[in-house]
Formats: sequence, structure tokens, C-alpha cells
Amino acid sequence: MSSSVPHASRAKAPRRRPPLACAVAALLLSLVAACGGSATAGGGGSGPGSVIKLSDPGNAGVLAYAKREKILEKRLEAAGARVEWGGSYASFTATIDAVRSRSVNVLQGAISPAVGYLANGRDLRIFAAADRVADKAAPHEDGLVVKADSPARTVRDLVGKRVAVNKAGRGEYLLLLALEQAGIPASQVQRVHLNPAQGASAFATGKVDAWWAIVDAYPEVVAKGARVLLHGRDLPDRDLTIFAARTEVLQANPRAVQVFLDVVRELTEQEKRDPRKFQNVFLDKGPTALSGARLDDAIAKARYQNVPRPVTDADGAHVTAVAGLFQEQGVLPNAIRPEDVLFKLGAVR
Repeated sequence: MSSSVPHASRAKAPRRRPPLACAVAALLLSLVAACGGSATAGGGGSGPGSVIKLSDPGNAGVLAYAKREKILEKRLEAAGARVEWGGSYASFTATIDAVRSRSVNVLQGAISPAVGYLANGRDLRIFAAADRVADKAAPHEDGLVVKADSPARTVRDLVGKRVAVNKAGRGEYLLLLALEQAGIPASQVQRVHLNPAQGASAFATGKVDAWWAIVDAYPEVVAKGARVLLHGRDLPDRDLTIFAARTEVLQANPRAVQVFLDVVRELTEQEKRDPRKFQNVFLDKGPTALSGARLDDAIAKARYQNVPRPVTDADGAHVTAVAGLFQEQGVLPNAIRPEDVLFKLGAVR
């Protein structure tokens, strides 16, 4: 993406400002910058010096490919912005502290952890979404798992048991949805709030009876022999895959966020057509490299994924459904309004 600036007219030389006027103008500009002037969603502000701060994308996926090829570095420059790559996190929920400290300001996840975060603040907005994969031929991306020798066969068998979930995140949302569908009061199952890494450890050591595994933790635990009682796809799931950003980033430079989304959309289309080149992006050996059945599974997931799109008013119904369940079950203290969560980029170029 490139932009051009018309040459200034040479008909008249600009009048020179007196030194005092220049000094006052410079002071005013510095005060505006310090206060963080904002732009509306459709304003197309260029936000000189804006930084898109992302977590480390790991060894696979469109952002890993973009990082290796320096695609965002090149494309964001035209929008008056740059990209910074930060630390590694297992899920949206695990990234929350980095979001609060502003070391990450754009991230991927789901509506469920986003509204969980927004229960305590209003500094994050969802600007893009992708529908959940519904095709039965696609590999599953989450599951309620128990040990292979567990006597539990259904959700009802977990009454009185300990189940690990990520707090106010997708795992807790899906467990509450499963209990509601089965007619089981949520109070009859003990939810143990753990992030994916903690959940994996607690499940492996028998400190919990079941675990709703999500993201990369799900295929890993299944590969180790866990048995699945239920998948998110078996439920009336209203959650969406989303991209969110800190509010000040969206207000200061919506054009840069639009460029980021454009890159993600273009690369996702490429990954659906040729998923293998988006796997083992940096390393083809070692703990982050996939092979065999795990690689085949990742390739299949990539083929079936849906391309993210800018959010619309229609996505408000998904926010209301997810946040409503959380509020009913006491996870959220108050209702979450879609207008407090969604940020429509519009035709920002």
C-alpha cells in the first residue's frame, strides 16, 4: 500500500511566522500529543508513531508467516505505524496481564474472554470476527476431557466433581453452556479456574477430574490419551473467534488496525489454499515443530477456518448471548452492552 502527497504550489511563498508564534504552536502540538488526541472509527487518522504490539506468534499460522516475511513491517509503514513482537502466551486469558501493561495491544481470541476482561474495564474493543467452524469434517478445536480410565461418560457424571476451566474465558463459557443444556445447576460442578498450562498440569496429576481444554492444549492432551466427553461444536455455541485491540490504538490510528486486518485476511485466504507453508514457519524440528498426525490435524484445521471480517451490528447478538450466560451464572457482575465491546472500523483506508 502506498500513498502520494501532491507538490505544494509555488505561486506564493508562505508567510514566515514570528518566533513567538512558532513557539506557541509547537507547545500546543506537544500538549495535544501528550493528551492522546483521538480519531473516530471512520476518521482514518494516521497516528504517526503508532505501534501495533503483538504477542509472539510461535511457529505456525498467518502471523508467524507475516513475522518471518516482515509483511506487517512493510504494510504498516504506509499507515504511519510499526509492529512490535512480544512474549508468548497460551491463550487470550493468559495474555490479559500483557494487555493491561500495554506490552500487547492487539490480540486474537474469542468473545467469551473478551467480555470477561471488559467486566473490569473498558479499554479493549473487538474489531474483527470469524464464525466458528461448523463443518463436521473439520478437526475439533476444544473438548471436555477426562482420563481414559475415568468412569465419567456424560456431563451429568461430573456432578460433584472438579473441572478445570480458564476463568471467564472460552472453557468456562462452554462448560456453563453444557451444564445448562443438560439441565444441571452450575453450582453442582466445582469449577477450578486455571490457565491452559496450569490446567494441563492439574489434569495430568489428577488434581481435577475433568478439563475443558482449548487452543493448543486440546490436541496435546488428546494425543496423550485423554477421552473427550463433549466438544464445543456439540453445543448451541454463540461465541466467535475475534481480534481485539486496546481502545487507544483504535482511536489513534484506525487505519493501521485496518491494514493489520487486511494482512490477516489475505494471509488466511492463502493459508486455506496452501496450509502446509504456514506450518513449521521458523523451525521444522524441536518442541514447537509439528509432524505426523499433529501436523495433519493442523493442516486440516487451516483448510476449514473462516476468514475474519470487520465486526457489524449483527455481531452484537453474539456478545449479548455470551455475556448474558456469564451474567446469569455470576461470572460477570453486570450486563455487557454490545456498543461497549464492538468497534466498527468502517471504510478506513
